[in-house]
Amino acid sequence: MSRLSAGTVWYLYETVATFASSLVFTVAAVYFVTELHLSPLQLVLTGTAMELAVFVFEVPTGIVADVYSRRLSIIVGTAIMGLAFVLVALAGSAPAVLAAYAVWGFGYTFTSGAMDAWLADEVGDARLTHVYLRGAQVSRVAGLAGIAASVGLATIDLRLPILVGGLLTVGEAILYLLVMPETGFAPLPRGERSSFGQMAHTGKEGVRLVRARPALLAVLGIAAFVGMWSEGFDRLWQAHFLEIGLPGIGGLDPIVWFGIFGAGTTLLAIVVAHPLGQRLKNGDRESMVRTVLRLDTVLLVSAVAFGLAGVFWLAVVAYFATQLVRNIAAPIFAAWLNRSVEDSSVRATVLSITNQADAIGQWTGGPAVGVVGNVFSIRAALVTGGLCMAPALALFRTAMRRQRDEDGRGVPQPEGTA
Repeated sequence: MSRLSAGTVWYLYETVATFASSLVFTVAAVYFVTELHLSPLQLVLTGTAMELAVFVFEVPTGIVADVYSRRLSIIVGTAIMGLAFVLVALAGSAPAVLAAYAVWGFGYTFTSGAMDAWLADEVGDARLTHVYLRGAQVSRVAGLAGIAASVGLATIDLRLPILVGGLLTVGEAILYLLVMPETGFAPLPRGERSSFGQMAHTGKEGVRLVRARPALLAVLGIAAFVGMWSEGFDRLWQAHFLEIGLPGIGGLDPIVWFGIFGAGTTLLAIVVAHPLGQRLKNGDRESMVRTVLRLDTVLLVSAVAFGLAGVFWLAVVAYFATQLVRNIAAPIFAAWLNRSVEDSSVRATVLSITNQADAIGQWTGGPAVGVVGNVFSIRAALVTGGLCMAPALALFRTAMRRQRDEDGRGVPQPEGTA
């Protein structure tokens, strides 16, 4: 079989990967709750296992893409993720699910960064933006189709969409083996390769950077507290709806509701969140941080309201409000963070340590929220998670104040980052 163009392969990736993920994740939590009877803590620990695997293996698997081949790294990672989905479908206990999610995280590290680097190598800077935008459009359509297919398969057997998603992902890896080109790859010089030494260097630069820019310490705190909330919410929201009770639709299985929730969230992101977020992120830095502060205040209220909701329709309104505000705030926060640091090498360090702060928040806060769910209730866990965002709101004000001070006195860049 002849190799396809890089753009065509990217569109296949956006289509198949998004469709398969939608197949799996639309129903996975429902399967865990109704068939495997996972507790709130065990539900949260599935995400923790995945995140820890990503953290541990991100650097060593990155060496494959840096040194040997982007294409090889993508094929290996995609195959492992597909096999992990199959393991999830076959899992009969909580430990088996946790192990499968850890395997998925390991596989993901092979593709993380490698797919984008491969695309940039193959299509060049001139076409990159166009290919990304077209791929995003394809991805949205594939996501909606995947949600519909997941619901249809789940009415037969809850494991079926997870199994099909896994087999489809393995098939995706085989397809890449046959049609994916790699003509622009050149191994990185030894000094530029991913390594644990480089990770340690990034950590040292992060410490120096925070000393020079105290506002960034508040940013790290914000990321950590939001991470504490998001991990619990993402793992428990479906269980909360199941606990409240889902009305039947024309005699169909209640899983149809989760298809509606998934499709509704996607459509809200396309029609409202994305265009509004793009417009709001074009203001000055102070207006952006004020906007994110207001949005995160609404997010806290809607997240707590969702946890407190004991009536189905109130939970629906709170859920969609939470997802909408979350999707609006994300690009504005990212834009503010990028504009807060002018030097590109320092900016990369900031983004890296901010992502790590978010991950640490998820590892620490997620299991703690899960324990609350085990001891008290899922509603108590969701409310606790929502309240974890309260310190982030105070830190936004600290960040604004320190940023004004830094701008006023002209803070120098940390040594070695210019």
